[in-house]
Amino acid sequence: MNGQTTPVIYWSMLVYENWMIYLGVTSQGLCYVGSQNQPFDELADWAKTHFPGSALLPDDEACRPYRTELTEYFQGVRKSFTVPFDVHGTPFQLAVWNALSEIPYGQTQTYTDIAHRIKRSNAVRAVGAAIGANPLLITIPCHRVIGKSGSITGYRGGLEMKTRLLELEKVSPAVGRKTLHA
Repeated sequence: MNGQTTPVIYWSMLVYENWMIYLGVTSQGLCYVGSQNQPFDELADWAKTHFPGSALLPDDEACRPYRTELTEYFQGVRKSFTVPFDVHGTPFQLAVWNALSEIPYGQTQTYTDIAHRIKRSNAVRAVGAAIGANPLLITIPCHRVIGKSGSITGYRGGLEMKTRLLELEKVSPAVGRKTLHA
């Protein structure tokens, strides 16, 4: 690995009401937020691909600040996150994920809006693929991206999870949409 050491990924399960979500954290920050009610294997498989050779160690204390902020989000008292992230991707993916992070709480944008925002108007499908590869569900708010028609479209965590997150933020996709271009 070119002299680089593999980071340890500390994990914990966030349980809030009927939400059960695995979190992964490195010494640099939050690196993974899983899908609602999915098994540990989802995190383990992701770690094998994105952090090969890294140990997965349970550590509720290391994950506490991340669980706290997500719980506050679910309670409706937090609209943005202040914990550090440890996110890795291609320059294109990072541009898309940064654009997602700029979508205000309670609003939605389309895949086309995101493509325009990163100045890649013809890359709408690639934007969709980058959104699908987002490792930090909820915290990098890919749930705020909807179809051009206003429909709720694909989501790594499933459409039920996406719908619940939009309901939590009290967004009706057609009503809460803020378009970036005319």
